[in-house]
Amino acid sequence: MSTKHELKGLPEDADLRRADSLAREIFSDVANKWAFLIVEALGERTLRFSELRDEVEGVSHKMLTQNLRMLERNGLVDRKVHPTVPPRVEYTLTAAGRGLRATVDAMCGWTHEHLGHIEDARRRFDA
Repeated sequence: MSTKHELKGLPEDADLRRADSLAREIFSDVANKWAFLIVEALGERTLRFSELRDEVEGVSHKMLTQNLRMLERNGLVDRKVHPTVPPRVEYTLTAAGRGLRATVDAMCGWTHEHLGHIEDARRRFDA
């Protein structure tokens, strides 16, 4: 989190500390496991819905649909519908989505780096 000094001069909508800020709403939208996994799966590729469902193991049709809509609404995913029968729909990260991917990659790296420590802490806590 930023310090108060770093937040000085930001519009109210950008202040994560405010319950009514747009920044907090966006953070809440994108900071979930399915959104992270979808962003990671798309990477630099364009994928169809069924390909994304295969890439993101464990995601239900409903959760994938909801998260893709949310990511599209927030300008992170571009949805392209091809006029075929049946319609072919493809998803690609936008520039903002690729920017978020850098954060997702950093989170994945952090997880790999600290996985052993977290497992040890959980064993101690659960004992």
